[in-house]
Amino acid sequence: MEARTIGRLLVVGMLSLLYGAPLGAQSQAGVGLFRAGDDALVSHNIMVPMRDGTLLSTDIYVPAGGGQYPAILIRDPYGNGSSAEAWEEGLRWAKRGYAYVHQNVRGRFDSEGSWYPYINEANDGHDTQNWVSEQPWSDGQVGTYGKSYLATTQWKGAEFRSPSLKAMSPRMTPFNYYFDTAYPGGALALGSRIGWASGMGGRTGQAGNPNWDQVLMHLPLLTMGAATSQDNPWWRDFVNHPVYDAYWQVLDSEARLPDFDVPSYNMGGWYDVFLAGTLVSYTGMVNKGRSEHARNNQKLLIGPWSHAGSTSVFEYAGIDFGPQADVDYDSLHVKWFDALLKGEDNGFLEESPVTLFIMGENKWHHENEWPLARTQYTNYYFHSGGDANSSSGDGVLSTQEPGRSEPVDEYVYDPRDPVPTNGGNLMFGPTPPGPFDHAEIETRDDVLVYSTPPLTQDVQVTGPVTVTLYAATSARDTDFTAKLVDVHPDGKVINLADGILRGRYHDNPRSFTKVDFLTPGTVYQFDIDLWATGNLFLEGHQIRVEISSSNFPKYDRNLNTGNPQPQLETEIITANQTIYHNAEYPSHITLPVIPR
Repeated sequence: MEARTIGRLLVVGMLSLLYGAPLGAQSQAGVGLFRAGDDALVSHNIMVPMRDGTLLSTDIYVPAGGGQYPAILIRDPYGNGSSAEAWEEGLRWAKRGYAYVHQNVRGRFDSEGSWYPYINEANDGHDTQNWVSEQPWSDGQVGTYGKSYLATTQWKGAEFRSPSLKAMSPRMTPFNYYFDTAYPGGALALGSRIGWASGMGGRTGQAGNPNWDQVLMHLPLLTMGAATSQDNPWWRDFVNHPVYDAYWQVLDSEARLPDFDVPSYNMGGWYDVFLAGTLVSYTGMVNKGRSEHARNNQKLLIGPWSHAGSTSVFEYAGIDFGPQADVDYDSLHVKWFDALLKGEDNGFLEESPVTLFIMGENKWHHENEWPLARTQYTNYYFHSGGDANSSSGDGVLSTQEPGRSEPVDEYVYDPRDPVPTNGGNLMFGPTPPGPFDHAEIETRDDVLVYSTPPLTQDVQVTGPVTVTLYAATSARDTDFTAKLVDVHPDGKVINLADGILRGRYHDNPRSFTKVDFLTPGTVYQFDIDLWATGNLFLEGHQIRVEISSSNFPKYDRNLNTGNPQPQLETEIITANQTIYHNAEYPSHITLPVIPR
């Protein structure tokens, strides 16, 4: 008999010993579980079988008093639960009267199988939830929480509606893996994706220290992973599928919203790389969740945070959100799960479903819905005398519609010298996320700048932000970018939201299923999604929009050639860009203005 088969039989035998008797009996027998102080019994590296026989390494913490408890399940690719923080987390939940289960996803650390992002999490999550609910220490109820990929494992694991899954709390959530994760606006989210890929190679992660200045300029994209020393097959798959095709459809949680039937407490940040996923998962569940119970028990929390940032860090590039930006996630999780898994009447479910931190004012607002029902969507139109290039140009932003014959603005986009990324909705890796000063970037001639005069009263902007741009190009394909910034009286220019649209998708910017290349010199309408923000533009500040054709390395460079296989592209050409703002082509930004 093969050693692997013998090992499986030994594991199955151990599982039956561990879970074939009440928890107290296991403890007395001294098999697998040991006492951790007065509060918990702990077992590490239990190998839980999936439907295909793959065994996933799982740590279990249960209250020491015996009995049956609701379980908190964490499914994790980043750590094996051996850190001091993980240990303390398990003990805290056991002390509160919960079983705590921490599992490594397939192919990571001590779990069997091969690591490939996303694809196995629906089946493995469902199987694990069912396994947990059948254990003698379980009362049959499972709750889940976690951030980023740990939010992925929650949503994917909820697709098959295990009857044991009663509540989730996904934080900073990827949801539609094409639109809000890999290809927002049809452009590859290069910095975040390659940064993540470089740290997620192998079973435990073997990130080196690549020269990012060289790596990010590497062409073609298909071999960029190898340039980081992590030539992951799934990176090549990401870049080999630049269109929303069957590869992405299999992963798309947004398309499966009617399948989900679980209350969820959705948490995110205005500068998080997955802000769009967090917002879509909340609004989607409120409108399309499978049952009334699920639809009526959704919550949303958005703070002034980036993806990797801690709530203990409130100051970015001189922008201080203050200590009021702090949130005790652990306390919120306890209230949420106590209400839904223990049935405690703690009033938490009756509180306002939406809680938003409004930057500038630096206060929390409690709302009844997202987007806010009282929103006044207001168009701010672009104007100039034909020289809006840079912050020293003549670009103006106002609610007045443009005249019939306003001159165009022009600039040259050269992919060899792209506009640099400076903060924003990023993950980690080559460029830091968050709010930063864009004053230097606005000195570039390939950045068009449109500004209001200094405001005579505060203007609150909270909700989804879009730009409608009328433009022509000399290329068969190019990009157009838009950025909303807050200009402070002291000269700081702070980014709030940004977006991009790849020209080849101009005709179907929310499907991206087919390519429609541009005819040079033809004016097209480009609808650019800037996702969302929550900001109070204070009296004396200015509302400003930046228009360009690159934001690198947040997004990959469009090389302007119209190559149908951009992942193989190495040729670079410049593009002459023309922006229109007149009565026929009224380019503008639509802001969600909130009456005060």
